[in-house]
Amino acid sequence: MKRLVVKVGSAVLTQNDGVALERMQNLVDFLYDLSQHYEVLLVSSGAVAAGYSKLPLDKSDVENKQALAAIGQPHLMALYNKKFAKYEKICAQVLVTAANFQSQEQADRIKTTVDTLLSSGVIPIVNENDVTATDELVLGDNDQLSAYTAHAIDAEILLILSDIDAYYDHDPRTNSDAKILKEVGAVSSDELSREATPHGDFATGGIVTKLKAADYMLKHGRSMFLSSGFDLSDAKSFLLDANHTGGTLFTKAN
Repeated sequence: MKRLVVKVGSAVLTQNDGVALERMQNLVDFLYDLSQHYEVLLVSSGAVAAGYSKLPLDKSDVENKQALAAIGQPHLMALYNKKFAKYEKICAQVLVTAANFQSQEQADRIKTTVDTLLSSGVIPIVNENDVTATDELVLGDNDQLSAYTAHAIDAEILLILSDIDAYYDHDPRTNSDAKILKEVGAVSSDELSREATPHGDFATGGIVTKLKAADYMLKHGRSMFLSSGFDLSDAKSFLLDANHTGGTLFTKAN
């Protein structure tokens, strides 16, 4: 089986200052379908939003965000456990920071744990250890974290599900003639140096962090697919039917 990392962003999992339960169920249904064809690991945002639904602290403050993540992480996992129970699937929490992947020993330890979980039919759910990952909370970056994870566990492809449905030749919000770039083999340094423009109160990235994740994957000989997390049809078509109808595939040309 091929190994696949799926990353879902806060914009997808958040609704009305809480967790978007219907979209989460749609995601879990999709992950179950994927697990019939791939070894699947999920990188999930949403802990801060889940915490805010329990205790509405000022989320513009980093210390409060860390507290909200601490409150929200077990709530988020409980929701995933409940929804995966429909399929009698066990899921496991794996908390990491970007710094864990700077040490080969720690990265190997993460892979060994993930290998054991996947071989046992468990869905590992990775999230940042936000309580200690101050830089990541400020700059925000489950996108790049998911790329580090994909490389560390030797996944062939990373799927990013977002409120951004593809990579365009121009900003579609300001240019009605913008066209989807269906396949991209390299990301320019100019694109990588742009300022991150997150969408929504709980989002922390925007297109720039997704391009950085794609660049990391490409440089390590791996692929990334970017598509909508609100409408999963493009992701389903690409990964389950091998039909590239929408979304953007970042991959080196053969």
